[in-house]
Amino acid sequence: MTLEILQEGIVILIDKPLDWTSFDVVNKIKFALKKKFGNIKIGHTGTLDPKATGLLILCTGKKTKAIESIQNADKVYTGTFYFGATTPCYDTEKPIAQHFDISAITNEQLHKNAESFLGEQEQFPPAHSAVKIDGKRAYELARAGKEVNIKSKKINIKKFELTNIQLPYIDFYVECTKGTYIRSLANDFGARLNNGAFLYHLRRTKIGNYTIENAETIEQFLEKIVTL
Repeated sequence: MTLEILQEGIVILIDKPLDWTSFDVVNKIKFALKKKFGNIKIGHTGTLDPKATGLLILCTGKKTKAIESIQNADKVYTGTFYFGATTPCYDTEKPIAQHFDISAITNEQLHKNAESFLGEQEQFPPAHSAVKIDGKRAYELARAGKEVNIKSKKINIKKFELTNIQLPYIDFYVECTKGTYIRSLANDFGARLNNGAFLYHLRRTKIGNYTIENAETIEQFLEKIVTL
């Protein structure tokens, strides 16, 4: 890796750790590259929530022109729903707000419910999301206690399988188009059964042809820079 190569552009695959924002990762790597090579243009190709782990793709130099095309690629996620409760942000970042009775829920109902989400549909992003409303992030408005009116987005869930059910925990596998919020999927999954659910764990494993198997931890990438 040289300054010329970085300016020409490389694609960096990072396995984002829990509780890091996507910007935390970009800033950490950008600072390390700047210290070693000087200013390098760098950006990421799609935000992962702090409570999610997995594949985060960064591009440098001229490769930043490819960011949009990578963002447009389909995504694959694995994770776990907590069934029988809801939170304001649809994941574990905030405490449980409401509990539901799940004693009558069957595995058959859960599997049929998952099947009902397949295909093109309109989905509402969470109020606690990075969607912009009049120039401000939705989560900024939500945290300030202001009303958040988010428009729905067209998405396509191409595959949605429940891989293990041990209530209240439900493991899943999802293949979907860009812009799909798995947090919203969790909330809607519960609501469609007149119940509740939130995202307990999420891991992004694939974006287009890029896979988590080829990703490095932040520490591994930084160590590689140091040894150059």
